[in-house]
Formats: sequence, structure tokens, C-alpha cells
Amino acid sequence: VVSIGGGTGLSTLLRGLKHHVKDPSRPARFKPVITRLTAVVTVTDEGGSSGRLRTEFGILPPGDIRNCLVALAEDEELFTKLFSYRFSNGRGLAGHSLGNLLLTALTHLTRDFGLAVKVSSAVLAIRGEIFPSTLSDVRLRAQLTDGRWVDGESRITRTRVPIRRLHMVPGRCRPLPETLQAIQEADLITLGPGSLYTSLIPNLLVGGIVRAIQASSALKVYI
Repeated sequence: VVSIGGGTGLSTLLRGLKHHVKDPSRPARFKPVITRLTAVVTVTDEGGSSGRLRTEFGILPPGDIRNCLVALAEDEELFTKLFSYRFSNGRGLAGHSLGNLLLTALTHLTRDFGLAVKVSSAVLAIRGEIFPSTLSDVRLRAQLTDGRWVDGESRITRTRVPIRRLHMVPGRCRPLPETLQAIQEADLITLGPGSLYTSLIPNLLVGGIVRAIQASSALKVYI
């Protein structure tokens, strides 16, 4: 199963799907539905803790990735709660979640956001795998029906004028090879639930993703 999306919608879906993933520790009578679960997560967030870390440290936004890591964790006890812990005060700390800060630190230590996600996945013993939709530093740009252009996910979310067209900037961004392989091998591809313009379509604007989905023989489900 390959699940594509972002925001709280994707993490909620993953939290349910993980209970159907093959697990050697379960009784033999348990017949898993899913042998491999892959999440493809959008990286265009610019608000809140993710937006601040993106601006200050030049990394991809970690928030949606963090939510998916927690959702797929083997259990949601102390360490997983630590990953979700959000500071309520403190100069510079207020509003940040510990998981976002850990992903930021790991990115700087490994110099690779994708590797930082893999390391975090191993620490949390997640039941699946998580890939950012692209490792490029991308932003959203929307053209409204009145002809105006709006830049950035936060501003696009707030606009009340209908959206005519959505672009990724820069336009030439590529997915991870592992993402394309997972789509090719999938039996089921899900898209959503989530915001159409800021959680779902951004994944489809990454070069090669749409072609890979079209070429896949998997059942496609839009939630």
C-alpha cells in the first residue's frame, strides 16, 4: 500500500492502516492485509513550527513527517509522546515540537533530510516507511480566478478567492527513486484525506509522480 498526502489526514489514515501490516510477533492465526506500507508526504508547509525551522535552518518542513512517524510508531508510549511534545513557553522554543527539533538536528548531523527521516523511523520502530515527496526546497504558488498570484501555502490556505491553477516553485523537482519503486510495486494507492490544494495536489506536482501512478496497475482510491 502506498498512501500519498499530508497534514493530519494522512497521519490519521496511517494510524489505522498500521494495524493491518505484517508483524512477525503476532499470532500465526492473524492474517495481515498489508505486507508493505509506504507513506509519501508533502513538504510545502510554511506555517507554525515547521515554517520557523524552515526559515531559520534551511531544512524541509518536518511537521507532517513527524505526525506520520508518530502515527506509524510501534507503540505510542513515552518516546513517541516525547516526539509529539510541544513546548508551551520559552524564548525561541514556544510552539516548537520536540520531534521537529530532533528532525532538524538529525538533518544537520547527516546533511540529508531523507536519511534523518530513516533514522527517526528506526528509533521509533515504525510499521512502514516514510518518504518526503521530494528533497527539493519547494514552495507553492497559486493563480486565483481573478488573475492574482498568491505565494506560499499559508497564504493560499487563507485566500477566499477560488484557485484556478497551482504551481510548484521550482517546477523541476524530482521524487525519491524509492517512491517511484513503491508506486510501481503497489497493489493499492491512496490519495488523501486532506486539503486538496495544500496536502494532495502538491505531491502530484512533483515530476514523475503522476506518470508513475498512471503506469501502476494498483487500485487507486481517492479519500
